[in-house]
Amino acid sequence: VQLEESGGGSVQAGGSLRLSCAVSGPAYVTAFVGWFRLTPGKERDLVAHIGRTTAWPTYSDSVKGRFTISISDDKKTVYLQMNNLKSADTDVYYCCAGGHPESMQCWGRGTQVTVSS
Repeated sequence: VQLEESGGGSVQAGGSLRLSCAVSGPAYVTAFVGWFRLTPGKERDLVAHIGRTTAWPTYSDSVKGRFTISISDDKKTVYLQMNNLKSADTDVYYCCAGGHPESMQCWGRGTQVTVSS
């Protein structure tokens, strides 16, 4: 499995960023793709995930209405559109995949998102 993230950066509060994750690997371990954020010393925090076949999204309460997860027509790229960013969204975002939402593993290197107030 290969997951390659891109699109992080620094913005002011209220701004927007779009993250991309290029997905490759067997379908049985990449059926679900999600974005997690991880702060050292803490458990990873689910941001959103999506089924690659159904395109059915799931969001954490903290990002509902602000973030949108989507998938390209060829099912190879998953996007996370982040609007109205807050300083609390500052973190390293990882693209993760698995056969089930509960079994997603994070093989990517992560991308830094920094929101300044």
